[in-house]
Amino acid sequence: MKSITRIEEIIMLSILNLGENAYLVSILEYVSKTLDKKVSLTSVHLPLSRLEKLGYLESSFGEATAVRGGRRKKIYSISKAGYQALEEYRNVSNKLWDDYLRSESS
Repeated sequence: MKSITRIEEIIMLSILNLGENAYLVSILEYVSKTLDKKVSLTSVHLPLSRLEKLGYLESSFGEATAVRGGRRKKIYSISKAGYQALEEYRNVSNKLWDDYLRSESS
């Protein structure tokens, strides 16, 4: 399985938390709020594209709205492979933390 980066993990977890509201701007705002810093559009858009090409994300288009000038939002969701990649990332991270904490207590 192709590994993911930290920002890709954050973006994927943001998508999970946003559910049906996971489109580019909402993901950008959620990531910025979570990290407590301004995140650029490119720093979210490029990983979204990469994750979708890897098959970790799926997308569909929402309804057109007048607010968006008739354009539709691209809504993202996590694929089965994406869940597996997140689980793998979490397991590695947990193992590293557990090893560290065990070494600190000895």
